[in-house]
Amino acid sequence: MRGSPPADLLGAHVSTSGGLALAPARGDAIGATAIQVFTKTPQQWREPTVSDQDVAAFRAALAQSGIRAVVSHESYLNNLASPDDTLRDKSTRAFTRELERCRALGIPWVVTHPGNYIDDRAAGLDRNARGYAACLTAVPGDVRLLIEGTAGAGTALGSTFEELRALRDDLPPALRERVAFCLDTAHLHAVGYDVVAGIEAVWDRFDREVGLPLLKCLHLNDSKGAAGSRLDRHQWIGEGTVGPGPFRHIMRDPRFARVIKIIETPKGDDPVRHDRRMLRRLRAYARNGRKAQTVGRA
Repeated sequence: MRGSPPADLLGAHVSTSGGLALAPARGDAIGATAIQVFTKTPQQWREPTVSDQDVAAFRAALAQSGIRAVVSHESYLNNLASPDDTLRDKSTRAFTRELERCRALGIPWVVTHPGNYIDDRAAGLDRNARGYAACLTAVPGDVRLLIEGTAGAGTALGSTFEELRALRDDLPPALRERVAFCLDTAHLHAVGYDVVAGIEAVWDRFDREVGLPLLKCLHLNDSKGAAGSRLDRHQWIGEGTVGPGPFRHIMRDPRFARVIKIIETPKGDDPVRHDRRMLRRLRAYARNGRKAQTVGRA
């Protein structure tokens, strides 16, 4: 275990190639205190078997690391909003298995993208919420959902704060307590929320529509797309069309101190180097803010 990890909840999506138990050490290698993982290959329906040995190895590796928070990201194939009964049932089974794996591994949060409605938006929202309810009911316990705001391309649900709130509000009250939210800076930008010039107003609107206490995770990504373009293409922090300003704001805002922050920025030809430099950059934004506050009080 490394000594004296930073006092934050900041990290990256890390590979689980070779086994889930390798993920915490990969987080340590980039200086992370939080990680996001896939518990299965995200673009395949095949469901892996997680043995008792796998669970024990992951939990031991996590305990020996400097990682304070872990979230899982569901498969890209799942579509709980689909009007196609076969695909929706397949997605429900797969998402239930995801929750079961995370419960066994001790991963408390599963990030989930709302699905694509295809036919009718209101009907899609209803199908999606019923799917979440079925999966949560099938897997009781501490594992919880983080519904992620999307970039809104095509018929994707969940690009607006109103739709995110509706997906949670449509759940039975007992299940609703197990659901919170994840926002992605690149997605907000792609949808048209003005994170560049008016990020405080964006948080105010989210607070009114949903409630800031329900924001448990932030995906910190710059964007290659223009504001309002609905293009979901990530760029390195401070080097895209979002720019450094919103990330400085987030890293210095005490309201987000206990919010898990995960980068999903390009890995390039050297994932460790690029993830390290992105996390260093974000922590520098936070340090510079604290220095400025200290000077201001002097």
